[in-house]
Amino acid sequence: MVESMSSESERSALLDTWTETSSHVFDSVVAANRAAFAAFGVDPAEGDGSVATPTDRIEPAEDLPEWHTELTAEEAGELAVGDRFEFTKTITDGDVKRFAASSGDTNPLHLSEDFAEETRFSGRIAHGTLVGGLISAALARVPGMVIYLSQDLEFHNPVRIDDRVTAECEIVEDLGNNQYRLNTRVFNGEDVAIDGEAVIMVDELPEEAKNELSA
Repeated sequence: MVESMSSESERSALLDTWTETSSHVFDSVVAANRAAFAAFGVDPAEGDGSVATPTDRIEPAEDLPEWHTELTAEEAGELAVGDRFEFTKTITDGDVKRFAASSGDTNPLHLSEDFAEETRFSGRIAHGTLVGGLISAALARVPGMVIYLSQDLEFHNPVRIDDRVTAECEIVEDLGNNQYRLNTRVFNGEDVAIDGEAVIMVDELPEEAKNELSA
């Protein structure tokens, strides 16, 4: 049995490694995006109105008008069992195309109406992982710096283009050491599209980030 790391220095070293790795992954994803745009016949410098270009970015903590969020806690130190976090958005055709380009998942079930009409779904549906990403969006609203430790997902119902869906996350257990277990669901109307469970760690925000948010 491997002994779990418990000291602050060990955890700091782990997070430093995770941050460095994430930076390399981000750079790789940007490169992959550019290659995917070329494969789709899209000029990354101009775009075609339906697929975002690499310059179409938002800043941290900036919400788009179409998004809707709700939360029951505003400070990391206030987190407790029963706190809930929600994120709502419409899954658009552009979202699906961007996800296909960035992930490489070009399954025609998501991209070709003619193909999808002949399947059990009788039309295009969004990638399950794209829809599941709304859970991550909801968790991004948890106060503090959220670190995803695990996520289990079960896919129950499809989400179609232009469906407006809501991710709902609720803390169901305080695991100690700033770690929490949450029930995570994505609703498409009254239907449960995705059901699952997540474990997160919540650290204090860096001082620079705190200053930016309070400015």
